[in-house]
Amino acid sequence: MSTSTTSAPPGTEDRPPAPAAHRRGKRDPARTGWRRALRRDWQLYSLAILPLLFFLVFRYLPMIGNVIAFRRFEPGGSLFGEEWVGLRYVQMFLNDPTFWQVFRNTLWIGGLTLLFCFPVPIVLALLLNEVRRRSLKRFVQSVSYLPHFLSIVIVAGITMQMLASDGPVNHILGWFGHEPIRFIQEPEWFRTIYVGSEIWQTAGWGTILYLAALTTIDEDLYEAARIDGANRWQQIWHVTLPGIRPTMVTLLILNVGAFMAVGFEKVLLLYNPLTYPTADVISTYVYRSGVESNSFSYAAAIGLFEAIIGLILITSANQLSRRTVGTSLW
Repeated sequence: MSTSTTSAPPGTEDRPPAPAAHRRGKRDPARTGWRRALRRDWQLYSLAILPLLFFLVFRYLPMIGNVIAFRRFEPGGSLFGEEWVGLRYVQMFLNDPTFWQVFRNTLWIGGLTLLFCFPVPIVLALLLNEVRRRSLKRFVQSVSYLPHFLSIVIVAGITMQMLASDGPVNHILGWFGHEPIRFIQEPEWFRTIYVGSEIWQTAGWGTILYLAALTTIDEDLYEAARIDGANRWQQIWHVTLPGIRPTMVTLLILNVGAFMAVGFEKVLLLYNPLTYPTADVISTYVYRSGVESNSFSYAAAIGLFEAIIGLILITSANQLSRRTVGTSLW
């Protein structure tokens, strides 16, 4: 007895069945992958909640207050100002000679800090990398790291005591027959004092990232360089520095972004009315204008101007780094 069979259409005998995902409709693979990663590593993602809340509460929400740069704000009045005044406060500080003096001081101190404080950790890391005795290397690292853990108040106090008229520095100058120098009261000495104390406080801590980057360099590269006859300086120039270049560029971009935000706390603790001509920077000027003089709208306009310049600097540095060396933050 014969059984009738239904023949399949030509060309479909060996075709595999359609996947279930195609029968139900396509899903976004990126969204599916993100959900799968979130379910798998939710413990790790939960660690980011507190840092995100910190930036949200203390960095992003306060940006709403920038609106008072364009409104007349009076203490005790409306939180976002009484009335719109447009660019009145912007025109005020642009026409203020004191602001432009403060702006020049900021550029000077920021430029000197970037020029001297940025390369010192690199040099220190390279020198520590050449030390073969572990005990000496650990001792130098501990001594250089220690100032980072001191509070700004302590660093400023040590600096002022060391440079006081009857301090150790003037005692040493007296041994050579030099008259005491009033370092803290002389405007021409402030930038040197600030940059010197900044190097002392940050150089050791800044070497941590560079030492970590040095450990990622392949030892075979050094071996190949030695076979080619390269000495230690040539190995540093052709192997070590290119190996840590991405770290150097990233930190340089971050430092350029903070170029205008010169250390407010240290300047505030070290300067005095006698050194205002060279020591007063935008952040301290904003503090005096806003907190001491109650000109909050004027101070907010200056602070917004500083933030815009910082944004332009870090964006420009990032683009320049991407085009020249191929490394960037984003």
